[in-house]
Amino acid sequence: MNTTYSPNKSDRSFLIIVIALLLTACGGGGGGVTGSGATTAPASAAAAVLTFDIKTFRFTWTDVADATFYRIQEDPDGTSGFTQVGGDIPQGTQSFDHDVPLFQRDNARYILQSCNANGCTDDTTITITGTLDSAIGYFKASNTEGGDEFGLDVTLSADGNTLAIGAKIEASNANTINGDQTDNSAPSTGAVYVYFKNAGGWSQQAYIKANNSAAGDEFGTAVSLSADGNTLAVGAPQQGATGTVYLFTRNGTNWTQQDSVKASVTGADLFGDAVSLSDDGSTLAVGARFEASEGTGLNADAALNGAMGAGAAYIFTVDNLGNWSQQQYFKADNADGNDFFGTSVSLSADGNIFAVGATGEDSITTGPATDSTASTNTASDSGAVYVFSRSGTVWTQQAYIKASNTGVGDMFGGAVSLSDDASTLAVGATAEANTNAGININETDNSASNAGAVYVFTTPGSDWVQQAYIKASNADADDNFGRSLSLSGDGNLLAAGAVNEQSNATGINGVENDNSINTTNGAGAAYVFSRSTGTWTQQAYVKANNTGSNDLYGISIELSGDGRTLVVGADTEDSNATTIGGDATDNNALGAGAAYLY
Repeated sequence: MNTTYSPNKSDRSFLIIVIALLLTACGGGGGGVTGSGATTAPASAAAAVLTFDIKTFRFTWTDVADATFYRIQEDPDGTSGFTQVGGDIPQGTQSFDHDVPLFQRDNARYILQSCNANGCTDDTTITITGTLDSAIGYFKASNTEGGDEFGLDVTLSADGNTLAIGAKIEASNANTINGDQTDNSAPSTGAVYVYFKNAGGWSQQAYIKANNSAAGDEFGTAVSLSADGNTLAVGAPQQGATGTVYLFTRNGTNWTQQDSVKASVTGADLFGDAVSLSDDGSTLAVGARFEASEGTGLNADAALNGAMGAGAAYIFTVDNLGNWSQQQYFKADNADGNDFFGTSVSLSADGNIFAVGATGEDSITTGPATDSTASTNTASDSGAVYVFSRSGTVWTQQAYIKASNTGVGDMFGGAVSLSDDASTLAVGATAEANTNAGININETDNSASNAGAVYVFTTPGSDWVQQAYIKASNADADDNFGRSLSLSGDGNLLAAGAVNEQSNATGINGVENDNSINTTNGAGAAYVFSRSTGTWTQQAYVKANNTGSNDLYGISIELSGDGRTLVVGADTEDSNATTIGGDATDNNALGAGAAYLY
């Protein structure tokens, strides 16, 4: 649209109508100040140039003389129509940075409008094409070393501007925050790296170690941030042979260790292998999947260790002085050896709903129930999820959840994620074997071992019901779809990782079916699904911008609470790059790891 206005009409009413139409076509009222003396809309439009930064579309242009301000119009998916993004941009600015969720913009269209009080003139429409590789944030450790497994776990603040990444095999001997990263004399101590986005872009904010770091602790195995990004929980499941979780807080840009917690039941339990913080950072959930007590249910007797690998979970809370204490000890109501209860944990925003996965649970039952009383153990390692609720300080079991197509070895519960209000629960079953692709399709074909699936449950009333059965759009044996997953705060977006997916594609919505990566050492992929009026559809197929064999991209994944930022970990990625945006092609640091921001 090239809109112009000529004042050669004499009728006042006609003039008013024409001006109103011009302003409407321009996306709204004037908003600019005329200083050029122009009596028409700009005769020509400034020409926009589009470049990319991390998650950012950067528009630049040279001013045109008769414009006093500019507007960026966006059609986010190529079909929804144009609306203005941001405010009016004053003459002389000549640039605009548009932060976008990359996974929702691969078909977007943009128009730069040059405007004055009389109207706007459109530049040529810019259409987003390709896989947006150059807009993907590529994050590496500041002290990259082979085998560190940077990216094993990742976590974001609700606004997506704080990112923490764990590297459980990192080997420095530091035991302070921002200590010496170069002394690699303590193998598998582990570290966590915190990154922050401000007006100048992304940078590393902190290099975090425990105050009692020791070789073999595997600090950074699990990480979780509060909604504001100011509280960080870090699991070190091998610390002291029993496991510890460390709590850190941020004041301004400075991080300090606040406290550390251990389980009331101590053993070689992998306490801290999974962690989750409530939004306000005052409630902490911890899994200990190797815990061996024979006890069942809440407040079980932990004294008898006759059920190796039964698993347990714990809730901790913090007082006004920053001291953490254990509030509750959880066991499954049908606890049994090798159930691995506590493999995954997720808290609602307020911390009052708690979901726990148990990948080794053996019941043959299907679907949600209140408890496990009807279960029979004839489906080894099919898996289950348990949901608990808190009133005041008292916890009760709310639900016992199985897949709609429970199968031997499916490992349902390997990943769990609750929406903020706990009305939506996503569950991964990384070894589910249906060969079909799509959503709510035939569930009974078990001919593709370890293809993986994701299940979505909702609570329309007081009970849980299954809303969706989700398979990847290119489901294939051994992809392990559902190994990681994350819901946005409102539960309407779901991201899921498939660590052994085999395509050679890069970026957003590349070619899915080029399985040229070694079938047993997959490059990995991520998928984003969206829900509208109860119906789920696949929105994006997401890959690294340096896809490589055995990178295990998708080992970890997280959506920010607002759903506008996605981070995916690849803990065995091999490049020798450091920090942000380095050379991704130098594969001389095997298993160093990386993370990718979209």
